[in-house]
Amino acid sequence: MKNPPVMDATTRRWRAALFLFMLATGVSMASWVARTPAVRDALDVTTGSMGLVLFGLSIGSMAGVLASGGLVRRRGGRQAIAIGAGLIVAGLLVIAGGTALEVSAGVFCGLALFGAGMGLAEVAFNIEGAAVERSLGRPVLPVLHGCFSLGTVVGALLGMGLTAVRFPVGWHLAAIAVAVAAAGVWTVRAVPAGTGQEEAAPGGPAGSDAASDAASAAGSEGGGGRHPDGFRGQLAVWRDRRLVMIGLIVLAMAFAEGSANDWLPLLMVDGHGTSATAGSLTFMLFAVAMTTGRFTGGPVLVRYGPAAVVRASALVAAVGVALVVFSDNALLAGAAVVLWGLGASLGFPVTISAAGEGTRNASARVAAVSTAGYAAFLVGPPSLGFLADHVGLRNAMVVVLVLLVGAALITRALRTPPAGAGEEPPGTPAPGARQSDLV
Repeated sequence: MKNPPVMDATTRRWRAALFLFMLATGVSMASWVARTPAVRDALDVTTGSMGLVLFGLSIGSMAGVLASGGLVRRRGGRQAIAIGAGLIVAGLLVIAGGTALEVSAGVFCGLALFGAGMGLAEVAFNIEGAAVERSLGRPVLPVLHGCFSLGTVVGALLGMGLTAVRFPVGWHLAAIAVAVAAAGVWTVRAVPAGTGQEEAAPGGPAGSDAASDAASAAGSEGGGGRHPDGFRGQLAVWRDRRLVMIGLIVLAMAFAEGSANDWLPLLMVDGHGTSATAGSLTFMLFAVAMTTGRFTGGPVLVRYGPAAVVRASALVAAVGVALVVFSDNALLAGAAVVLWGLGASLGFPVTISAAGEGTRNASARVAAVSTAGYAAFLVGPPSLGFLADHVGLRNAMVVVLVLLVGAALITRALRTPPAGAGEEPPGTPAPGARQSDLV
């Protein structure tokens, strides 16, 4: 068995850039989440109204996610990351201003900008990370998402401390915006151009059929010598039943992660009667558990395989959610978020890897599953706020529990496809290769 390729300087810098900016996005997301109780109090809105404000994040995120695939295919991942970074910075500044002025519409608009930037950048990150992973022949995506989780730990610690001393939310988020801008500039300079960018199959080198195979798999009409952008290409890959099952798994696991990100501090404050500082501390525990699971999951994946790992993860997360929902002991509920975080940690990155494994149109499939995952991560959880107005926030989390149990029942789809089921052509792609080279 061949050893994995040695990482050259270009690939090392490429990978480090992705790690850095994922860390920065994690800090920014956790900084927002940790201050949601303070923002809710500043805006003086109900839980249901806060859910409506959170829909700004959902709307912006889905717009970014849906636009990301076409932008990456036309311009490459680096440009998508650059635009996404700019929107994240702008969004944080608008959220800061809206909170300082106590204007709900301003926070909504800021979240929309912030979400659009996250959606654009993070789908591109998955495509970039999958390309690095395929180039090196070893797992990269779990650690990449682990950097995001590590960033949430840093952001949660910072948010908890600033909440305890009543530091103004506006100044806090403005400072985070400056840090994200600095990380974004370095990342854009380090990521190679053209990853994920499609070229016309007729223009490819003689004897290379990879681009035409990808075009066929993505639903290309062949018109104008270009692959179609957006919907048509992404819908075509969903004809694969295995990919549909993978999409359902990532939907459930991302929903579990997103629900904690959106609601965990408020869940502890409103559902278990803790202080705002304790709510931030609980979210920090969740973030630490997520980070630990992602940074230590590689050897477990190698030994047991993705299907068994995700099945166990879903069940562990389900136990954690059940304890948070049904226990009346705030300390037990707070401790249970460790199970919730550990269980949810590997679901998203492992399913993303499985989506592109053993297929020629890997980037299209990774983009499609990423879209499904981010839809659940960002659109689903805010809707729990409306349900919470009727049944309470704790009881609304039963939806998360049901989805996790359902995901555990269909993890067979994560098994490696048999030989001959559209495996990758021989050869290892070079760092920075365009999608026509990768697929």
